[in-house]
Amino acid sequence: MDVSESGAGGAAAGPNWAEGFPEASYEQWRGLVAGVLRKSGVAEERLTDAPEAVLATPTYDGFDIAPLYTADPPGADPGLPGQAPFVRGYRPGGHARDGWDIRARHTDADPATLRRRLHDDLMNGVSSLWITVGATPQAPDQPAGAAVRGLPASALGEALTDVHLDLAPVVLDAGPDYAEAARALLTAHADAGVPDGRIISHLGVDPLTTAARAGARPEVAEAIRFAAEHAADRPGLGLVVADGTLVHDAGGSEAQEIGFAVAAGTAYLRALHEAGLGLADAARRIEFRLAANADQFSVIAKLRAVRGMWNQVLATCGVAAEHRTMRLHAATSTAMMTRRDAHVNMLRTTVACFAAGVGGADSVTVAPFDSAVGLPDDFARRIARNTQSMLVEESHLAQVIDPAGGSFYVESLTGDLYRAGWAFFQEVEGAGGAADALGSGLLAERVDAVWERRRRDLAHRRAPLTGVSEFPHLDEIPLVRPADPAHRPSAGFPVRHYAQEFEDLRDRADAQAGDTGHRPTAFLATLGPIAAHTARASFAANLLAAGGIAVHEPGPLEGAGAAAEAFAASGSRIAVICSSDTVYADQAEAVARALKGAGARRVLLAGAPRDSYREAGVDAFAHRGCDAVALLTDLADVMLTDPGTRTMERASS
Repeated sequence: MDVSESGAGGAAAGPNWAEGFPEASYEQWRGLVAGVLRKSGVAEERLTDAPEAVLATPTYDGFDIAPLYTADPPGADPGLPGQAPFVRGYRPGGHARDGWDIRARHTDADPATLRRRLHDDLMNGVSSLWITVGATPQAPDQPAGAAVRGLPASALGEALTDVHLDLAPVVLDAGPDYAEAARALLTAHADAGVPDGRIISHLGVDPLTTAARAGARPEVAEAIRFAAEHAADRPGLGLVVADGTLVHDAGGSEAQEIGFAVAAGTAYLRALHEAGLGLADAARRIEFRLAANADQFSVIAKLRAVRGMWNQVLATCGVAAEHRTMRLHAATSTAMMTRRDAHVNMLRTTVACFAAGVGGADSVTVAPFDSAVGLPDDFARRIARNTQSMLVEESHLAQVIDPAGGSFYVESLTGDLYRAGWAFFQEVEGAGGAADALGSGLLAERVDAVWERRRRDLAHRRAPLTGVSEFPHLDEIPLVRPADPAHRPSAGFPVRHYAQEFEDLRDRADAQAGDTGHRPTAFLATLGPIAAHTARASFAANLLAAGGIAVHEPGPLEGAGAAAEAFAASGSRIAVICSSDTVYADQAEAVARALKGAGARRVLLAGAPRDSYREAGVDAFAHRGCDAVALLTDLADVMLTDPGTRTMERASS
C-alpha cells in the first residue's frame, strides 16, 4: 500500500481547467470554516490551529473522517486494475463484460418450495445460489426435540433438480453439517452429469464461524482436511469461506471485520497447505465474505483495503502476483436490517449493493427487505434480485472500471482502513491466530468494546435509523412472516441488530395497545403560540414515537394553570413541556410544578438541561444527543407497569 505499483509518471500536460478562476488554497478554506464555526458559538481556542478538526467524524477504528480531502499530501499509489496490490480489482477490465455475480440466498426448509424459488431466481437474473443446509442449533430455552431444521442435506438433490450446475454455482452454508451437505452437493453434480473438472460450486466449509456461533473452541484441521480431500480433479471447486460477517454481525468495526477475515483466511491457507494443497491452489479455493451496509464509502474502502491486505499475506508467503487473487463475496448487512418500517430496508440494501459493486465485489447478495422479520416472501425476493439487475443493467454501474479510484476521500479512507485492519490482523496473529483469538475470548472482547460504543451512538441517535429511531411510523401494521430457519440462536458469538432496543420498546407499546385498545400516550404541554412550540413539539413526538408512545397535543397553552388543567383532562401520566427558550425562561418552572401537582409521574422538557428546571420538578430532558433508549425505557416502565396508568387511559376513552 505504501509502494507505488502503477509506475504512472510524466503524462503529457492537458488543458488547465482552472484557468480564469481565482486561485483557492486550503488555508483560505480553513479561514472560511473558522468564520462559520465562530458564528455558531464554537470556542475560540478550538479554532486557532486546525478549525476543520471540529467537523471531523471519529470512527470506531481510531481515525477520523476529515471534512475535506485534497491531493496534498499525496496518498499511496493503489496501482492499476489487474495489478498488485489489487486494491483496484483483479481484472484490468473490471466487471465491464459480465457485471458481478448476482448471488441469491435461500433458507427454505421445504425442498419443493426451494426448487421453485431457485428456478424463479435463475430465470430472472440470478447467477449463483447460496443455500443453507442442515440442522439449526437448538435454543437453550427450547424443549428437547424442538429445534427447527433447515433444508435436510438428503433433500438437496431434489431442490437442485432444475439447476444447470455447470452454469450456476451453488455455495453451501451448512455449519456443522458440512460433510453431509458437501457429499449431497457433489452427488447432485454427478447425477446431473457434470464432470468433476467442470464443477464450479463451493463447499462453504467454515469451522471458525461454526464454532464461534456454538460457543465452542474452534478445531480447524479436521474440517479443512475433509475439504482438501475433495479438491483433487476438481480445479474449480471452492472449499472454505473466511467469513468476516461474524464480526460485523456482532457489532464490530470495519477494520476488525477485515482483520479477522484475513486472519481466518490465513488460518485456512495454512491448514489447506498442511493437507497437501499448494499455496497458490489453496488460496484460490478460499472465498472471503464481508458485509455491505448503508455506509457506502466505508464499504467501498473496506473491499478495496482487504484485497491489499490479502495480497500482502500471499506475497509474504512467496505466492506469485498472478496467483494472489481473492474471491470476494459481499452480503448486505444483517445487523442494519429492521423489522419496523421494513420497506425502508429496500433503500438500505440498494445503497449497500451499490457500494459493493463500486468496491469491486466478485459476487453480491442482497437480502430481501423482510428478512429481519422471517422467511422472505416471493415479492421481497424479486425486489432483492431486481435491485442488482437494475444497478448492473440500467445504471450500468459495472461498465466503469473502479469508479471510486482516484477519489481523494476514498483513497485516503482505503489507506486508513488498510492500516487499521492490518494492525488488527497482527493482533489476532500475535494471539495465536484466528482460532486462538476466538477460543481465548480476545476477539469477543475487542468486538464487544466496539459494540458498546456503537450501541451508545444508536441509543443517543447519533447513528440514526430511519423509520425506527428517526421518523417512525407509529401506526404501521408490522409485517408477519413464517419463522426463518436461518435465524439461528447463537450460544456463542452474538448476532446483534442495530434497531433491537428501539424495536423492543415498540413491541412493548404495541402489546399494551393490543391488550387495552389504547396506545400509551404522553401529553405535550405546548406553551405559547404555534410558532414558539411547533419545532420542539415535533421533535418530542418523533422521539416518543420511536418508543411506540403516541402524543396528545392540546394546542397553544397559556400559563401553568391552563397546562395543568389540560393535562388532568388528558388522562396521561407523562407530560412533555414544549416551547422556545424565551417562553421557558418565563413559564417552564411554574408549569413543571403545576404538572407535578396535577399528578404527572414524569415531567420532561424538550430542550437543554438546566438545574433550575430540575429543581422545579422536571425529571428528564428530551434533546438532541440524549440517551433516547434510557429515556423511553423509563417512560415505558411508568406507562406500562403502573396500574394507575391503565386505569387513567381507560377512563379517558
